[in-house]
Amino acid sequence: MKKLFQITVPASTANVGPGFDSIGIAFNRYLTIEVFENDKYSCEGFSDYLKNIPLDQTNLIFQTAIEVAKANNKTLPSCHLKLESDIPLTRGLGSSASAIVGGIILANELCHLNLSLEEQLQIATALEGHMDNVGASLYGGLVIGTYIDGKAYIQQSTINKVSVVAIIPTYELETIHARNILPATIPYKDAILSSSFSNLLITALLKEDWKLAGDMMKRDLFHEPYRSKIVNELDTLKKLKLPEFVHGFVLSGAGPTVLAFVSIESCSVATTYFKNLFPNCEVSEIKIENEGAKVKHSIHSN
Repeated sequence: MKKLFQITVPASTANVGPGFDSIGIAFNRYLTIEVFENDKYSCEGFSDYLKNIPLDQTNLIFQTAIEVAKANNKTLPSCHLKLESDIPLTRGLGSSASAIVGGIILANELCHLNLSLEEQLQIATALEGHMDNVGASLYGGLVIGTYIDGKAYIQQSTINKVSVVAIIPTYELETIHARNILPATIPYKDAILSSSFSNLLITALLKEDWKLAGDMMKRDLFHEPYRSKIVNELDTLKKLKLPEFVHGFVLSGAGPTVLAFVSIESCSVATTYFKNLFPNCEVSEIKIENEGAKVKHSIHSN
């Protein structure tokens, strides 16, 4: 089969505490899609996280690509995908968002749609329902935005002065379950408070004032108080007095992964600390990826 090109999409987190559905950060775990000429839609997975994925056009990457092509009055050419990923599924690190972004880029390349980055964001946000994960995967770094009246708005910046330790439980948590535990409404006073925390958080993130950012992360009233009831790791951290090298921590997306933002010089110590605290979780440093999804074209046949 002739290799056509390769798509690389970074993982992402959403919310970052009180930035509910409006803040995202990209990380250096990736979904990699190698695209080959073929006479039918097919794919194969080459990593443990992809063991049970659909291998035909019901795969989310193909579903997205076919839909995007159709919306642009095109038919997606048949192809074969070789997939690799170190993004765990249903753990709050944007696995579905990376597949959606990958599918949009697949259609854009195969159908020669010439979609701009902003157009790709609009499509991805409409499919995902919010822009935080897909925005981070497309743009990289820190993204802040909203989705209103069918339009996504986004601002992007880079993050360079902090390390992040990911605490990834072995159990999965479907986003729909994590959404269903949230109340239909919250008290007006809580909404005002959490909005003020989010405003300060954004300022701190842009200035990379990690002491202030960490303080605001822990004050969320929109979702973490409810989700901590089903994510034991988050509940445990909320009850502890943590070492000074831990600036703050957040539930990653809908969970169950928890991300700890720590000082760069203490990352190794912090990783060991969290490994001892959560021996049944996968605990490792996860680096912020300041570049978004990429396409690399091939001139060779495989």
